[in-house]
Order: sequence, then C-alpha cells, then structure tokens
Amino acid sequence: MAPALSDISSALNIQPEESQIALSIFILAFAFGPLLLGPCSEFSSGDLQISFPVLSDCWKPDQRGKSFALATFIPLLGPAIGPIVGGVITERIGWRWLFWVLAAFDAFLIFLTFIFFRETHGQTILRRKARKLRQQTGRNHRTDFELSSPSLPRRLRVGLTRPYRLLITQPILQLLSLLLAYNFGILYIVLSTFATMWIDRYHQSQQSSGLNYLALVIGYTIAAQIGGPATDAIWARLKQKHGGSTRPEYRVPLMIPGVLLIPAGLLIYGWGVQQKLSWAVPDVGIGVFGCGNILATQAMQAYVMDAFAEHTASASAASQFLRNVFAFAFPIFAPRMYASLGFGWGNSLLALMFLAMGVPGPFVLWRYGERLRRMGKPQQ
Repeated sequence: MAPALSDISSALNIQPEESQIALSIFILAFAFGPLLLGPCSEFSSGDLQISFPVLSDCWKPDQRGKSFALATFIPLLGPAIGPIVGGVITERIGWRWLFWVLAAFDAFLIFLTFIFFRETHGQTILRRKARKLRQQTGRNHRTDFELSSPSLPRRLRVGLTRPYRLLITQPILQLLSLLLAYNFGILYIVLSTFATMWIDRYHQSQQSSGLNYLALVIGYTIAAQIGGPATDAIWARLKQKHGGSTRPEYRVPLMIPGVLLIPAGLLIYGWGVQQKLSWAVPDVGIGVFGCGNILATQAMQAYVMDAFAEHTASASAASQFLRNVFAFAFPIFAPRMYASLGFGWGNSLLALMFLAMGVPGPFVLWRYGERLRRMGKPQQ
C-alpha cells in the first residue's frame, strides 16, 4: 500500500498524516488480536498467527534458532515485498485493486490453513489420544491434565486475562516490550515513507520505487541466514560453559549486533537521501537497518519464549501489544518530522534515541535479567 499513498491522498483529498493512518491502522488490530487469540491457544487448538507457541511446542530450546529465524524473517518479509507488488498494481490497474488482491490472497491462505495446519499443543494432542483410546477400548483413559483440569469458566477467566497480568506484573516483560515497541515503531516509519521518498526525492515511478524494498529483503535474508545458526551455537556453547544449566539470557548476545546495526543503517539511509547521493547508498543503509532489525527482534522474542515457557502464547501476545501500538502510532508523525528536519537529521534523531534506549538493553538483560524475572509475580 505504501507506493499508493500519494494516489490515495489525491483521490480522497486527505493530508499525508491521514493517509499514514490508513496504512498503519491495521497494525492496531495486531496489538489487540493476540491478547485474545494467544491465551485461547493455551487451552484449545493453536491459530496460524500464534507462531511462537507453535515453535515452543515443536522444537527444543537448543533447536529453535533456525526455526525461529525463519518465523521472524517471513512476517517481516511481507511488508518488504508487499510494496513491490503494490507499486505494480497501483501503476497498472489502480490503488483500489490493492484491497481486492489482498482479500483474495488472504482467502487462499485461510484455505491452505484448513488443509495443512495441524495441532501442536502437547496437552491437547494427549487429550485427543486418550479420547480415541476410550472409544476403542471402553476403558477410562485420562491424561493427568484432564484429571486436574479446572472448570471451563475458570480456564477462560484465567487464560483471557493472563496477557494483561503478565504485562502488568512482570518487569522483564515490560522491558522487552518497550525495546520491541521502539524497534517496530522505527521499522514502520521507514516502511511507510520509503516508497514516497523515492518518488518525491529521486523521481522514480511507483513501480520502480517499490523495487527498492528488495534492499530490505536482502538485509532480512542475510540476518536470517546468520542469526538462526548463531543463536543455536551461542546457546549450546553457553550451556556447556555453565555445566549444562540454561537461562533465557543465553539469547542476549545476538541482540548486540542488532542494536548497533539499526542506528548505523538509519544514519546511512537518512544522510544518503539528504545529500541526494546515488540510489545505492540509501539502499545499503536500509539493508543494514533490516539486518539489525531481524537480529534484535529474533533475540528478544526468543528470550520471551524461554522466560515464559509455560505461557508462551500469552507472554508473546503481551510483548506484541506495545510494539504494535508503536508501529501504528509512529508513522503518523513521520511525514511532518521529515518535512521539518529532513531525512538526515530526522534519522539522526531516531538513531540517537535508539542508541540511548536499545544499546543498554542487552547489558541490562544479561546482568539483571534473572533478578527482574524473580521480581515478577508468579502466574497461575
């Protein structure tokens, strides 16, 4: 949709800030949807959107790096590839067709989900197996979970309120949510203004402007290829070094290159545009930014998965709430910020704020992570 924002603004006679809301408001649903869907997956079948608990069900901690890199890479790949397709659709058949194409593609994905998506929750699989054995043998086969399971109303009450309680009572989750939120807020500032920048500053067509998102795809791909194996290798080495004990902090080292690459990429991208350098300079900057974004996100989400192993879905939903609110809100002020400061100083401001917030994050988690987890109120 990003390449079509100028056409949408002209057709509907709205200001740039209002068109940014049209682009980013769907992310607001991402903030509230998982708060319901996440806990539901802990007492029923998982949903396709709840990727983190599925990974937790299917892979052991020392095997999650590669799978988690892929699960982090693909959702972020969509906003990078989407503008390429969107630019072609807008230029060839008009911006209104963007929504028809997306609706048809979503319907196709839902159809595939019903065919190929299977249950991964261990307790649910055992419960179904016990029910099948009861039907076949007539014996009263029950799982331990069924024998000690509370009533459905209580499970609903506890499950549906757990994400809120986790976010309110767990300092470690609050810190991670804030880091993820600012990370994604900056990402969506870049995603929402990238195509229009190429049209306004470099006078490219809508179709050509979308192709520059390939630089972001390249950065994502490099990070996913490096980050997955590196995560598993670091985790295994630290586990061996500490006599076989494991801690969520073993995921933190991968955050360090991520939080350094993000501001570096912002500066290269911003000043490359400000000085009107070759198109390659902003693209290199956006690739570096994308690489850092994947590495930092992967490490922080893996930390959440390890720290809240029993309630992965609810903890993931809680951590995603604030990040999606920021991703919705940040693009709204992006046009005015760049109009006032320019891309050079605007991105310098974002990079400086990220350095102040993001760089101390890995060191705080490494040194005080265990203490922060102990400070949290135990969950039912």
